[in-house]
Amino acid sequence: MPGMEEFEGIRPYQDGEVPGVLARLARDADLQSVVGRYLYPRATLLLPQLGRLLGGRLLRRLARRLSTVRDVQMFLSGHMETLIEETILDFSVGGVERLAAETPYLFISTHRDIIMDTGLVNFAIHRAGHATTRIAIGDNLLGKAYAADLMRLNKSFVIERSVTGAKAVYRALNRTSAFIRASLESAESVWIAQREGRAKDGLDRTDPALIKMLTLAWRKEVEDRGGLCGCINIVPVAITYELDPCALRKARELCITDLHGKYDKPDGEDLSSIVEGMLGFKGRVHLHFGAPLEGGFDSPEALADAIDRDIVEGLKVFPTHVEAAHRLGDEALPHTVSSDARVEAAFKAQISACPVAQQPYFFQQYANLVRNKRHLLG
Repeated sequence: MPGMEEFEGIRPYQDGEVPGVLARLARDADLQSVVGRYLYPRATLLLPQLGRLLGGRLLRRLARRLSTVRDVQMFLSGHMETLIEETILDFSVGGVERLAAETPYLFISTHRDIIMDTGLVNFAIHRAGHATTRIAIGDNLLGKAYAADLMRLNKSFVIERSVTGAKAVYRALNRTSAFIRASLESAESVWIAQREGRAKDGLDRTDPALIKMLTLAWRKEVEDRGGLCGCINIVPVAITYELDPCALRKARELCITDLHGKYDKPDGEDLSSIVEGMLGFKGRVHLHFGAPLEGGFDSPEALADAIDRDIVEGLKVFPTHVEAAHRLGDEALPHTVSSDARVEAAFKAQISACPVAQQPYFFQQYANLVRNKRHLLG
């Protein structure tokens, strides 16, 4: 295994680096403005300079208070608990009892929200007495220097997706796989999405390329140990949102991509999606941990299929998913009525705000969960 110096630039920050990174963040004018807009929206709207000053003051206060990675995570845990209380009607968790204490896991997860997916997983396992995970993030999310610092303070490591050229891509894949192995062997669990990017169309499928990448660091042992599952503890994770705060954005992107063959993401859209996903109303949310996978699989595709079946079985069908399926002409499921009027009102508001041309893409995000279950599970 390469030494940790091989992972400079992609690994999470360590305790000794936290004070310096926080001091740097406290001086970042862009981050001061973002924090001001987020925490003091009225003041920032009236006097942008005031919002920035208030944001800078808070950042300097945090830089004095927080000195370790655990300090940062405990601070964020309190905010995550507030977000759950304010934006989620009911947060239910299943399967966490399957996780053994002190065992490092590779959580392969659905991906619908940039921040909340990992935030909810770590909140749930922390509440159950387990250590939080290291988090795989694409470098496409790190357009701003402060974004990379913030993510790496929160136990994130960087997947290098922007590299070009076959040799550079292969080196990046090897480095990611080696870092995941090094993490697991040092008793650090890892969260990674089942495919690159969020599932904007609502179809949760594991990319076999992910399995091939993971295998790189274990290629000498995979055959002797009966496949990748003989080397590491893979846990499929399913996260279901009754409402997706970013559904309108995703519908627009899908529609434009279909019409023009591509979608040029405006500057700052990822940050807007992060804020919208965090603060938007989500109705009920269900998080399900599958059992660690066992047995041999004769191909990356076979292992990806096994992960998919576990994930799709763990997804929960909410009334919004059934209603969307009906809107697309699927009458196979009976109508269900949400027990909460706020969810019904929010879903209707999303539909009303969605342009007619984009509504098929909007509904498929919700309806494809139902179709996915029917296709994979029968």
